[in-house]
Amino acid sequence: MEPSKKIEFPPVEWAARDGLLAMGGNLELETLLSAYQHGIFPWPSSDGFLLWFSPPKRAILEFSEFHFPKRLKQYLKKTAFEFRVNTNFKAVVEACARSKNRKKGEGTWILPEMVEAYSKLHEAGYAISFEAYNAADKLVGGLYGVKIANYFAGESMFYRESFASQFVMLQTVNYLASLGFTWMDVQVLNPHLQKFGVKEIKRALFLEKLNLILREIK
Repeated sequence: MEPSKKIEFPPVEWAARDGLLAMGGNLELETLLSAYQHGIFPWPSSDGFLLWFSPPKRAILEFSEFHFPKRLKQYLKKTAFEFRVNTNFKAVVEACARSKNRKKGEGTWILPEMVEAYSKLHEAGYAISFEAYNAADKLVGGLYGVKIANYFAGESMFYRESFASQFVMLQTVNYLASLGFTWMDVQVLNPHLQKFGVKEIKRALFLEKLNLILREIK
Protein backbone atom coordinates (compact mmCIF):
# COMPACT_ATOMS: atom_id res chain seq x y z
CA MET A 1 0.00 0.00 0.00
CA GLU A 2 1.32 3.44 -0.94
CA PRO A 3 2.06 5.54 2.17
CA SER A 4 -0.08 8.63 2.78
CA LYS A 5 1.39 11.89 1.50
CA LYS A 6 -0.62 13.90 4.00
CA ILE A 7 1.36 16.16 6.32
CA GLU A 8 0.32 16.74 9.92
CA PHE A 9 -0.39 20.31 11.05
CA PRO A 10 0.17 21.72 14.53
CA PRO A 11 -2.91 22.85 16.51
CA VAL A 12 -4.39 26.02 15.02
CA GLU A 13 -4.06 27.72 18.41
CA TRP A 14 -0.31 27.76 17.79
CA ALA A 15 -0.72 30.15 14.85
CA ALA A 16 1.01 33.53 15.00
CA ARG A 17 -0.98 36.76 15.37
CA ASP A 18 -1.24 37.10 11.59
CA GLY A 19 -2.52 33.52 11.34
CA LEU A 20 0.67 31.91 10.04
CA LEU A 21 0.66 28.34 11.32
CA ALA A 22 3.25 26.42 9.31
CA MET A 23 5.74 26.59 6.44
CA GLY A 24 6.66 23.98 3.86
CA GLY A 25 4.99 20.63 3.28
CA ASN A 26 3.21 19.77 0.06
CA LEU A 27 0.04 20.41 -1.93
CA GLU A 28 -1.00 16.79 -2.26
CA LEU A 29 -4.72 15.98 -2.27
CA GLU A 30 -4.62 14.42 1.21
CA THR A 31 -2.78 17.41 2.68
CA LEU A 32 -5.17 19.97 1.22
CA LEU A 33 -8.25 18.07 2.37
CA SER A 34 -6.84 17.73 5.88
CA ALA A 35 -5.96 21.42 5.97
CA TYR A 36 -9.42 22.65 4.95
CA GLN A 37 -11.14 20.24 7.32
CA HIS A 38 -9.13 21.78 10.17
CA GLY A 39 -9.70 25.42 9.21
CA ILE A 40 -6.30 25.87 7.54
CA PHE A 41 -5.56 27.14 4.04
CA PRO A 42 -2.38 27.57 1.95
CA TRP A 43 -1.23 31.01 0.89
CA PRO A 44 2.19 30.81 -0.75
CA SER A 45 4.36 33.90 -0.75
CA SER A 46 5.31 35.52 -4.05
CA ASP A 47 8.84 34.12 -3.71
CA GLY A 48 7.55 30.55 -3.63
CA PHE A 49 7.48 29.67 0.06
CA LEU A 50 4.49 27.47 0.93
CA LEU A 51 2.75 29.03 3.93
CA TRP A 52 -0.29 27.74 5.84
CA PHE A 53 -2.70 30.02 7.69
CA SER A 54 -5.45 29.81 10.28
CA PRO A 55 -6.24 33.46 11.13
CA PRO A 56 -7.53 34.43 14.58
CA LYS A 57 -10.54 35.92 12.80
CA ARG A 58 -12.18 34.29 9.79
CA ALA A 59 -14.25 36.06 7.13
CA ILE A 60 -17.52 34.34 6.27
CA LEU A 61 -20.73 35.16 4.44
CA GLU A 62 -23.94 34.06 6.10
CA PHE A 63 -26.41 33.71 3.26
CA SER A 64 -29.18 35.07 5.47
CA GLU A 65 -27.12 38.28 5.72
CA PHE A 66 -26.12 38.46 2.06
CA HIS A 67 -26.50 42.04 0.85
CA PHE A 68 -26.89 42.70 -2.84
CA PRO A 69 -28.13 46.13 -4.01
CA LYS A 70 -31.57 45.86 -5.56
CA ARG A 71 -30.68 48.28 -8.35
CA LEU A 72 -27.63 46.19 -9.27
CA LYS A 73 -29.69 43.00 -9.23
CA GLN A 74 -32.20 44.60 -11.60
CA TYR A 75 -29.38 45.79 -13.86
CA LEU A 76 -27.84 42.32 -14.02
CA LYS A 77 -31.14 40.88 -15.19
CA LYS A 78 -30.69 42.93 -18.33
CA THR A 79 -27.14 41.77 -19.02
CA ALA A 80 -26.27 38.97 -21.41
CA PHE A 81 -24.17 37.07 -18.88
CA GLU A 82 -24.72 33.33 -18.64
CA PHE A 83 -23.94 31.45 -15.44
CA ARG A 84 -22.26 28.06 -15.59
CA VAL A 85 -20.80 25.71 -13.01
CA ASN A 86 -17.67 23.60 -13.44
CA THR A 87 -17.44 23.85 -17.20
CA ASN A 88 -13.91 25.31 -17.31
CA PHE A 89 -12.37 25.02 -13.86
CA LYS A 90 -8.69 25.33 -14.79
CA ALA A 91 -9.36 28.36 -17.00
CA VAL A 92 -11.00 30.12 -14.04
CA VAL A 93 -8.04 29.40 -11.74
CA GLU A 94 -5.55 30.53 -14.38
CA ALA A 95 -7.57 33.71 -15.00
CA CYS A 96 -7.54 34.45 -11.27
CA ALA A 97 -3.77 33.98 -11.26
CA ARG A 98 -3.34 36.44 -14.14
CA SER A 99 -5.96 38.94 -12.98
CA LYS A 100 -4.98 42.60 -13.12
CA ASN A 101 -8.08 43.64 -11.17
CA ARG A 102 -6.33 43.43 -7.79
CA LYS A 103 -4.05 45.87 -6.03
CA LYS A 104 -0.34 45.52 -6.64
CA GLY A 105 1.00 42.30 -5.18
CA GLU A 106 -2.33 40.51 -4.80
CA GLY A 107 -3.00 37.36 -6.78
CA THR A 108 0.67 36.38 -7.06
CA TRP A 109 0.09 33.54 -4.58
CA ILE A 110 -1.67 31.46 -7.27
CA LEU A 111 1.55 29.91 -8.51
CA PRO A 112 1.64 27.19 -11.20
CA GLU A 113 1.84 24.45 -8.55
CA MET A 114 -1.31 25.87 -6.95
CA VAL A 115 -3.14 25.73 -10.28
CA GLU A 116 -2.13 22.10 -10.67
CA ALA A 117 -3.00 21.17 -7.08
CA TYR A 118 -6.48 22.68 -7.21
CA SER A 119 -7.11 21.15 -10.61
CA LYS A 120 -6.48 17.77 -8.98
CA LEU A 121 -8.84 18.70 -6.16
CA HIS A 122 -11.43 19.51 -8.80
CA GLU A 123 -10.92 16.19 -10.58
CA ALA A 124 -11.42 14.43 -7.24
CA GLY A 125 -14.69 16.31 -6.68
CA TYR A 126 -13.45 18.71 -3.98
CA ALA A 127 -13.16 21.98 -5.89
CA ILE A 128 -15.68 23.87 -7.95
CA SER A 129 -15.81 26.85 -10.29
CA PHE A 130 -18.58 29.35 -10.97
CA GLU A 131 -18.39 31.15 -14.29
CA ALA A 132 -19.85 34.06 -16.26
CA TYR A 133 -19.92 34.06 -20.05
CA ASN A 134 -20.86 36.96 -22.31
CA ALA A 135 -23.02 36.92 -25.44
CA ALA A 136 -19.98 35.89 -27.49
CA ASP A 137 -19.53 32.83 -25.23
CA LYS A 138 -16.33 34.22 -23.74
CA LEU A 139 -15.37 33.58 -20.12
CA VAL A 140 -15.53 37.05 -18.54
CA GLY A 141 -15.77 36.36 -14.83
CA GLY A 142 -15.39 33.55 -12.36
CA LEU A 143 -14.86 32.30 -8.84
CA TYR A 144 -13.39 29.03 -7.62
CA GLY A 145 -13.06 27.33 -4.28
CA VAL A 146 -12.96 24.16 -2.23
CA LYS A 147 -16.13 22.17 -1.56
CA ILE A 148 -16.25 19.46 1.10
CA ALA A 149 -19.74 18.21 2.00
CA ASN A 150 -21.77 21.42 2.62
CA TYR A 151 -18.69 23.54 3.27
CA PHE A 152 -17.45 25.91 0.59
CA ALA A 153 -14.30 28.04 0.84
CA GLY A 154 -14.01 30.68 -1.84
CA GLU A 155 -10.41 31.05 -3.00
CA SER A 156 -10.28 33.78 -5.62
CA MET A 157 -12.31 35.52 -8.31
CA PHE A 158 -11.72 37.61 -11.42
CA TYR A 159 -13.55 39.66 -14.03
CA ARG A 160 -12.85 40.84 -17.55
CA GLU A 161 -16.06 42.82 -18.06
CA SER A 162 -17.77 45.27 -15.74
CA PHE A 163 -20.17 43.68 -13.23
CA ALA A 164 -19.16 40.13 -14.18
CA SER A 165 -17.75 39.43 -10.71
CA GLN A 166 -20.91 40.75 -9.01
CA PHE A 167 -22.98 38.55 -11.30
CA VAL A 168 -20.90 35.50 -10.37
CA MET A 169 -21.13 36.29 -6.67
CA LEU A 170 -24.90 36.59 -6.76
CA GLN A 171 -25.35 33.40 -8.76
CA THR A 172 -22.87 31.50 -6.59
CA VAL A 173 -24.79 32.32 -3.42
CA ASN A 174 -28.07 31.36 -5.07
CA TYR A 175 -26.59 28.11 -6.34
CA LEU A 176 -25.07 27.06 -3.02
CA ALA A 177 -28.21 28.03 -1.12
CA SER A 178 -30.26 25.84 -3.46
CA LEU A 179 -28.08 22.89 -2.40
CA GLY A 180 -28.68 23.54 1.29
CA PHE A 181 -25.57 25.58 2.10
CA THR A 182 -26.19 28.35 4.63
CA TRP A 183 -22.83 30.15 4.60
CA MET A 184 -19.47 30.25 2.84
CA ASP A 185 -15.91 30.82 3.97
CA VAL A 186 -14.10 33.67 2.26
CA GLN A 187 -11.05 33.46 4.53
CA VAL A 188 -9.87 37.08 4.62
CA LEU A 189 -12.02 40.21 4.77
CA ASN A 190 -11.61 43.02 2.27
CA PRO A 191 -13.75 46.13 1.53
CA HIS A 192 -15.19 44.64 -1.67
CA LEU A 193 -16.49 41.52 0.08
CA GLN A 194 -17.67 43.53 3.07
CA LYS A 195 -20.19 45.26 0.80
CA PHE A 196 -21.89 41.89 0.29
CA GLY A 197 -22.33 41.35 4.01
CA VAL A 198 -19.14 39.39 4.69
CA LYS A 199 -18.11 39.61 8.34
CA GLU A 200 -15.35 38.34 10.61
CA ILE A 201 -15.88 35.82 13.38
CA LYS A 202 -13.42 34.41 15.89
CA ARG A 203 -11.51 31.31 14.84
CA ALA A 204 -13.08 29.20 17.60
CA LEU A 205 -16.59 30.01 16.36
CA PHE A 206 -15.56 29.35 12.77
CA LEU A 207 -14.21 25.92 13.74
CA GLU A 208 -17.46 25.14 15.57
CA LYS A 209 -19.44 25.94 12.44
CA LEU A 210 -17.02 23.98 10.25
CA ASN A 211 -17.04 20.91 12.51
CA LEU A 212 -20.82 20.94 12.62
CA ILE A 213 -20.90 20.60 8.83
CA LEU A 214 -18.10 18.04 8.60
CA ARG A 215 -18.94 15.89 11.64
CA GLU A 216 -20.36 13.09 9.47
CA ILE A 217 -17.26 12.69 7.30
CA LYS A 218 -14.50 13.10 9.89
